[in-house]
Amino acid sequence: MTPLPCLLLLLLPLLHAASAAPPPEPELETEPCELDDDDYRCVCNFSGSEPYWASGYQCMAAVEVEIRGGGHSLEKFLEVADTDPRQYADMIKALRVRRLTVGAARVPAPLLFAVLRALGYSRLRELTLEDLEVTGTAPPPLLEATGPALSTLRLRNVSWAAGGAWLAELQRRLKPNLKVLSVTRARPLALSCEQLGAFAALTTLDLSDNPGLGERGLPAALCPHKFPALQVLELRHSGMETLRGVCAALAATAVQPQHLDLSGNALRPAASPGAPPCVWPSALSSLNLAFAGLEQVPKGLPARLSTLDLSCNRLNRAPRPDELPQVEHLTLAGNPFLGPGATKPREGPQTSGATGVCGRSPPV
Repeated sequence: MTPLPCLLLLLLPLLHAASAAPPPEPELETEPCELDDDDYRCVCNFSGSEPYWASGYQCMAAVEVEIRGGGHSLEKFLEVADTDPRQYADMIKALRVRRLTVGAARVPAPLLFAVLRALGYSRLRELTLEDLEVTGTAPPPLLEATGPALSTLRLRNVSWAAGGAWLAELQRRLKPNLKVLSVTRARPLALSCEQLGAFAALTTLDLSDNPGLGERGLPAALCPHKFPALQVLELRHSGMETLRGVCAALAATAVQPQHLDLSGNALRPAASPGAPPCVWPSALSSLNLAFAGLEQVPKGLPARLSTLDLSCNRLNRAPRPDELPQVEHLTLAGNPFLGPGATKPREGPQTSGATGVCGRSPPV
């Protein structure tokens, strides 16, 4: 048996030892992988004490594949890292997988990067890694990026033994057309910016759900001049405290987003009256300040916006025109002044005042 399924499914090592094991008795253990009737989506959950890895073969026909490793360590499969994927290139190219999710496992870095190299022959476009512990040291990269030509990479709750160099190590293995990068609940989030190349095609960066980041750590996470094409920056639940601190971080890193999401951060009132004004990115047109605990419209907003979301805050009265920027679409739903018995402002081009229920902050 070849290690091809491991190369396909990323961290699903179907080696001789795994395939030689007899399948589990149906009455004792359920099949860990399920493929839908359309051969489109396949989900594996290897949570058993002795996973039957060969079940993953049925996922080879799927377009979307999700694999949960049950917290198992894959160190015993490190020998697959020495496999030259070129001998299976034609078979990998024929696979249908476009979206792959891998989670809940302890993965040696050499195995992870070896499989990324093999996936460079696939047509994979979206990769999600979550709840992973990446151990050990990555091998030296090849001269050219040999990994998949991803458009989207999502990492959630992934820890790296490589410390702050982890993103640079990943970047060296990916072809340079990544457009969406999401790094949430990162361990660590601090990056080795000097080792990082520019993400020339990246348009969306999501650093949400990193409460320890804060505006002081934001410049180091944004890495100056590394995101020249960025249009969307998402910082939900990321420990931001003031608009001025965020504005200063954007200016220091030359990040020029069109859309900025700061929802779910407990924003404090503006700085002292004598503080210099904030110079926002000239391209900024959409600002989300929902679920920010605001009792009044914050000072220092951009002078002009296409969209401003102030929903689900603690505003007790309708904002005055002089408190707002020039804005085309203003959302105020879910504030106390729109509740029962409150005077609701007249609907107009600047207000979207439908009463909303804001029981909790939206999930990241």
